[in-house]
Amino acid sequence: MACCSPCVMISDEEPGYDLDLFCVPNHYAEDLEKVFIPHGLILDRTEKLARDVMEDMGGDHIVALSVLKAALNRNSDRFIPMTSYCNDQSTGAVKATGGDNLSTLAGKKVSILSLVQQHNPKMVEVASLLVKRTPRSTGYRPDFVGFEIPEKFVIGYALDYNEYFRDLNHVCIISETRKAKYKSEAESSG
Repeated sequence: MACCSPCVMISDEEPGYDLDLFCVPNHYAEDLEKVFIPHGLILDRTEKLARDVMEDMGGDHIVALSVLKAALNRNSDRFIPMTSYCNDQSTGAVKATGGDNLSTLAGKKVSILSLVQQHNPKMVEVASLLVKRTPRSTGYRPDFVGFEIPEKFVIGYALDYNEYFRDLNHVCIISETRKAKYKSEAESSG
């Protein structure tokens, strides 16, 4: 079993990259501040993480669950939609948002949060593309980490802000002044 694999550390001072250096959809161009992690770097790091996970789990068939709605192929029978954010704040709880039954995990190797352990999987390991350095951290660290980043709210590459920006190929920083445009209607009416 892995004990906190090495990751790419992005410094607190990392400014990101100018938007004009990358292909960014025109409809988001005014909403973004910078490209924080370019697509090519994400792809390479993701492939390395997948290899590390498969090696650690012995190459056995695994079930991967995701806390991001768009992180796994929706056509897969292994997709269980989950969420943990409203606007740019964590709700503090991860919940399944679909009608899927987690009891199908019994006896299988699982790669996600320990909340699934109540369903008796054979093994649970956590892989995360991003881990933030934050004073609110509980000290928990996933078994596999792609990038350790400073405490910045990032979007893109399946990370959304109220259902927007998942379709960006890069991990980006949203402009603080443009967040209001995408603010959750639920929060606005509450």
